[in-house]
Formats: sequence, C-alpha cells, structure tokens
Amino acid sequence: MTDTAPPDDDFFLADILAKTNVIAVVGASDNWKRPVYFVMKYLLKQGYHIVPVNPRYAGRDILGQTCYADLTDIPFAVDMVDVFRRAEDAPAIAAQAAAIGAKTLWLQIGVISDEARTLAEAAGLNVIMDRCPKIEHSRLSGLLGMGGFYSGLISSRRGAVRPPPAPARDGGFVKSQNIETLAVHAGTRPDPATGARITPLYQTTAFTFDDADQAASLYNLQEPGNIYGRLSNPTTAALEQRLAALDGGVGAVCVASGHAAQLVALYPLMQPGKKVVASRQLYGGTITQLTTTFTRFGWSAELVDIHDLDAVRAAVSASDVAVLFAESLANPDGNVPDLSALAAIAHDAGLPLVIDNTMATPVMCRPGDYGADLIVYSTTKFLSGHGMAMGGAVVDTGRFDWFSGRDYPALTTPDPAYHGITFAETFGPLGYITYCHASVLRDLGPTMAPLHALLTLTGLETLPLRMRQHNENAEKIARFLTDHDKVAAVSWAGLPDSPYHHNAQTYLAGGSGSVFTVTLTGGFAAGQTLVENCNLFSHLANIGDARSLIIHPASTTHRQLTADQRMAAGVGDAVVRLSVGIEHSADLIADLAAALDRCPA
Repeated sequence: MTDTAPPDDDFFLADILAKTNVIAVVGASDNWKRPVYFVMKYLLKQGYHIVPVNPRYAGRDILGQTCYADLTDIPFAVDMVDVFRRAEDAPAIAAQAAAIGAKTLWLQIGVISDEARTLAEAAGLNVIMDRCPKIEHSRLSGLLGMGGFYSGLISSRRGAVRPPPAPARDGGFVKSQNIETLAVHAGTRPDPATGARITPLYQTTAFTFDDADQAASLYNLQEPGNIYGRLSNPTTAALEQRLAALDGGVGAVCVASGHAAQLVALYPLMQPGKKVVASRQLYGGTITQLTTTFTRFGWSAELVDIHDLDAVRAAVSASDVAVLFAESLANPDGNVPDLSALAAIAHDAGLPLVIDNTMATPVMCRPGDYGADLIVYSTTKFLSGHGMAMGGAVVDTGRFDWFSGRDYPALTTPDPAYHGITFAETFGPLGYITYCHASVLRDLGPTMAPLHALLTLTGLETLPLRMRQHNENAEKIARFLTDHDKVAAVSWAGLPDSPYHHNAQTYLAGGSGSVFTVTLTGGFAAGQTLVENCNLFSHLANIGDARSLIIHPASTTHRQLTADQRMAAGVGDAVVRLSVGIEHSADLIADLAAALDRCPA
C-alpha cells in the first residue's frame, strides 16, 4: 500500500506509527539546525529507537545513538527506513530497505520517487512519500494541537502521555515539614499532560474509561481514579492532598461548605439513636445543625461546657455516644479548649475526637498533634482567605482504630453497595476517607466545585503570610479595645487575664487568633450602632477574609438560638464579633475608634 499524502489515509499512517519501533534515518546529521536532527530528536522523545545512517558520521554518536554507514551494517531488525536524500537516491535505498526486512519505506517531504515505490511495494513494504513522520506523529497524537493545529481527527479516547526523562536527583522529590513550603507545593506537581505549573481547572462532570476492565476496577474500588465529578475531581484532589499535608493527615475529602464538612465527617460514624457530645461554645450555625437539623437523621446532640473536663467525661460515658466534637479556637469568642485532655477522654471512651480547626488553621494549630482524629474546616474562611470560594474539608489523621472503637458499622462491617468489602479492613488507615468519597459523596452529594478548589489552592499559598498579619493586627486591636471606656470586655485568648490564655499558649502558635468578641457597655443598641458606623470593617456574615469584618451575632449569626444558648456560647446582646483582616492596623483602629464615638455608653 502506498501513500502520497491523500487526505483519507490518516488511519493508515496512525497504524504504521503505532506498530513501528525501530526507525533507521538515512541522511542523519549532527547539525542541530537541520530538519533531520529535529525529526530524530522528536522521535527519540516519543519512545522510538532511532538508528542514524550516514557514512560521513559512521561510528560516531548522534543524539546518543551509534551512526552506521549503510543500512546493511545495522546488526538488528529495522521496522522503518526514513529517507532524507534526493529522489534519485531513493531507489537504491528502497532496495536496501527491502534487503534488511524493513516493513515501511518513508520518504520525507519533497522526496517523491515512483521507482523507489515500485521496488518497495514489490518487496511487500508500505510506502509513504512526501511526508514527515515527526509532523504526522505530532499531528495524529494531538501534540501539534498545542500550537493550535487541527489534526483532522477526533476521538473519545485519552491521548497517551509519555513520562518525562528520569530526574537527575532523588527521583525529583523533596521532603518537607515546613508549612510555608507545603502551603505552596503539596499536592500540586506540574501537569503531566501539558507541563502547566499551576494546577489546571478540570471543569468536567465525568471522566472516560480506558476499557471495560478499568471501568469495573474503578467502580469496585480496586484502583484509584476518577469516575464522576460528584465523587472526585483532579483539581479538588490537589486541594485535598495539600490540606492533608498541612495537617499531617493521611488524606482529606473536600466538600461544598463547612456545614457540609460537618455532615460528611459525622455520617460514617453516626446512625439512628447515636449521639454527638459537643462543646456548647460552638458557632451558632453548628449548634443549630447538631441540635435541630441532624435530629431528622435520628441523631441527637448533648452540648457541654468543653472546659469542664469532668462534665465532658461524664457525657461521653453514655453508651449511645459516637463522637466528641469541639473547636480548637471557638467562633465567635475565641476560647481555646484543652485539646490533649479532650483526646484522652475521647479515646478512653473508645470515641474519635473531631476538631473544627477553621479559626486556627494548620498554621496556628495542628489538632492531630494533640490527639484529634478528624479535623474539619470551612475552607471558605482563612484557608481560602479572599471571600470568593465556598468550601469545606475533612482531614483524617489515620490513627483511630475503628475496630477497637465503640461501634462504627459503616467502616467495620461488609458494605453491600460494594460487594461486601469492609472499608476499615480493605483500606486500613485510608478506609475512612475512602468511605467519604465512595459512599458519602456518592449518596449525599455535597461536592466542592472544582473552581472553588482552584481558588482555595491559590489562597493557601499565602496562608502562612496572611495568618501572621491577621494575628499581629488582632493583638493591636484587642489591646486598643481593652482600654476603651465603651468596651466592657474583650474575649481574646491572647490577653493575660483571659481564662483561655494558658491553653492558647499551649496549643496555638504565632498568636491567639484574629476572630474574637467585644462586649460593649451600651448593650444591644450599642452593638448595632458600632457595626453600622464602621467604614473600613465590612458588615457581613463571614470570617477569615483578608478584609476586616464585623457583625452583631445576637441579631444575625446566633439569632436562631435561645437566649440561654446564646449566653452559653458567649454571645450576649451587647457582643460584637470582629474578624481582623490584613490591612494596616492604624487604619483599622481609627475606624473602630470613630464608630465607637457614635455608640451609647
């Protein structure tokens, strides 16, 4: 069969290039500016065995390959002969190609010889004329498409991605436990298909399978990979890896919001009739979720003073308790519990300790270092840091033994949806996060948007720098407010007289947090007046933004709680919550001072 570049023979070319391994290049040159050099270098990088042929360079190496004087000198089988010679030289080369048993004679662009074609065809060779194998390979493989050139072919199959050359040192890897390095690099190697240094946005709902066996293996959880966007996504997976690295965990699952993270964290552990023991000094939305919304699942919650360790110990002793839940740095009043003591109490009772680390972030606190088993986040807050991406995450330290715990059948008994596999047995320390992806996201569907994962990855790169500025500003503002005559109290654990000062010094690094409450002397009216008169602090229901934020919780975030619940959470009528941003502290203090001047005493 021959081809002189008709438009309908792409399948023929693709078949030849797929079945060829060894290519002898007649007319090889060591001049890197010559087209033949370009072709040889490209084909080598695509995995072909290139054999240079030119009597001028015989015995020398070109591109690391030994050059031969003549085709008949090559001591091994050749699949293709690529000819960079004049057309009048082609018949003799065709005869040699037939003599050595080559399967294809390929004449380069501009080389057309009917005589060579006749000789080669008579010997049973495929013949291609007036084409370049480099161009055809890059066109058909899609590589030429990176330059905007259309191949003329379409396919629903994945293109092959050849691995890069072996790294010069240590497999190309670096190990680090420094949070500044992990915040930039963890989970985000260059893209293998394009070399893009920034993680691409994989904005897709589903992923192709290589074949039926791979599809079955993915659905059986026998090999890792992507099936459907509700379960996993490469952009989101990069964020999950980075969060796991920052917390020293084995893995993570990212979801649509912080509230979704709490649901996903608890779902594998709970069942109807089971109870969560939780701090009563939690964010108001979390209290509502635990005590009202989750009751529709048949779950219950008991709220305790998390600083009264005897009360915590008594609460978790009840046989229906499945988990102990607290915040490392509480929203809104910034109280800090004794994490190590809570971990000991939980583990003595056979329970996992779940810690919401949203306010502290891994920069200030890694709860797993103090015994926490699962760590939850609203990534919307400090981790993203710019108020533009919703999300949540659950990080597993991988240290809790589910078989030795109280009763966690979702993880320790055969799952009928996966042909009877037992997650904690089959996947060991990876079982919990695998279950979250394979079952919880599958059935409940609170998936993080890939765009929000990308925005959060970007925000995380500056997290250590931002947290430093947040904390520096918070200290200056807390001390300013402490001395103000219209301020009755400041609940910031960095103050020496705070009841949480010792715990903050023990468990928090680099500061005591930048979200705290201020109690005004003028009551409810003063709280509302303050937020309405700030011109730099933004009045909105969020925390952890680069911008400074302010809100009156009693009339907003904690409005759904009873008066008793609000007081237990440290949210009285005169309380205002501040989330201190990274602006200049002098401007923030001036804004608060001017607003306080308008407040009733």
